[in-house]
Amino acid sequence: MHAREVRGSPAQGRKSLRQSLSRLRAPGALRSLAGVAALVAGPAQASFLSGDLLDTAADWLALFVIFVVPCVVIVLFWIVHVLPEKIAHKRHHPQRDAIQTLCLLSLVFGGLLWPIAWLWAFTRPVAHRAAYGTDKHEDYYHEMADKHRAGELVAEEIRHLREDLETMEAKGALPPKLKALKDELNELARAGSAAAGERMPKAAAREGQA
Repeated sequence: MHAREVRGSPAQGRKSLRQSLSRLRAPGALRSLAGVAALVAGPAQASFLSGDLLDTAADWLALFVIFVVPCVVIVLFWIVHVLPEKIAHKRHHPQRDAIQTLCLLSLVFGGLLWPIAWLWAFTRPVAHRAAYGTDKHEDYYHEMADKHRAGELVAEEIRHLREDLETMEAKGALPPKLKALKDELNELARAGSAAAGERMPKAAAREGQA
């Protein structure tokens, strides 16, 4: 009995020693983990602004978001919405005024009509040409008239311009200003023909003398 108790005493002592060491190591490990967590979390909470400077930066950022950003969005929205009108003006679309009105209505309806205006600006006005004899806006002919008076049109462009005006007159869709331009082009064509007719006999006479 006594031998068993003597032999059991060292085993119990070693077990008690291991439990004591484990209890001593646990708080040290926890302290190490706490230190690592503090090192990791420290830079995340740090900032190059602090105090009044941070409040000032936040105020300026709020003002920028409240006033500047909406203005930029409104300007971009307006630029995008007038694109069909700009394209129609550049292409001398005969229904340019209707496309402009549709763009303005699209602003009221939140952009729902904008795709229709975009497609309309790129569509060839076949029905308009069949009804009025032209697929160009009236301003196109005024521009061509100014170029003609400045001597910037070649003979082929003048011929096409005169044919368009004659077709419009046949359809009964020729405004008075364009009618005056047609008469001016016709007089120019007759003068050119008369000058060519005078040059032909003179050239034949020179050839006969030679």
